Formats: sequence, C-alpha cells, structure tokens
Amino acid sequence: MANGTVKWFNSTKGFGFIQPEHGSKDIFLHISAVERAGISRIEDGQAVTFDVESGRDGRESASNLALA
Repeated sequence: MANGTVKWFNSTKGFGFIQPEHGSKDIFLHISAVERAGISRIEDGQAVTFDVESGRDGRESASNLALA
C-alpha cells in the first residue's frame, strides 16, 4: 500500500485526487472507492493509505482506501 494525502475531494462531483507521499503524480480518487472503504466523509489534507489500480481506459485510480 502507498501513503498519501487527499489533495482535494469534491463530494458533489464524486471525485478528487490523492498526492502520494513520495512525490509521484497525483492519483485519481472516485467516490466509489471511498464508499467501498466505509468512509462516510473524506476531507482535503487527510492522510490515507491506498493501492493503485489501472482502469479499462489505462488511467490509474486509488483502491483499497483507508484512513491513516
């Protein structure tokens, strides 16, 4: 699992981005990953752990999200 910080998350639009701890490119975060983790509210600046998965379109997104 990787560590990072929620850069921003818009609950109305249902997505945001995580800034990985080691400075690689930002990772897309979809509301479905937040809901699957059982997290009711996620805020900008919050520390998280996550895995990275590639979607059908080849873009990377966060999965297996957990609050750190």
